[in-house]
Amino acid sequence: MSTFDDRKNAFENKFSHDAEMQFKAEARRNKLLGLWAAELMGKSGDDAEAYAREVIKSDFEEAGDEDVYRKVSGDLGDKADEATIRAKMSDLLVEAKAQLMTELRD
Repeated sequence: MSTFDDRKNAFENKFSHDAEMQFKAEARRNKLLGLWAAELMGKSGDDAEAYAREVIKSDFEEAGDEDVYRKVSGDLGDKADEATIRAKMSDLLVEAKAQLMTELRD
């Protein structure tokens, strides 16, 4: 293989890895968001975990985060406004990425 082919393969592998890590981070963020929202709705234990799985599944409806936002916003009603939910989504994505990085190092 030529150096060019090696570089091409390295870039393809990095792109694939980065896409997989982003997917995992967003899924983790959605779980954390679901647990946060479940707590606001007074759910705990298995009910909270089940709700978090619903939030994760809602992300497969369309590309982007709007499907997740709509799910959580609709379920929370007046318990949290748009700015609060979006800020929480942003904060939890950072937290999810940090958790994944810690897991990779261990």
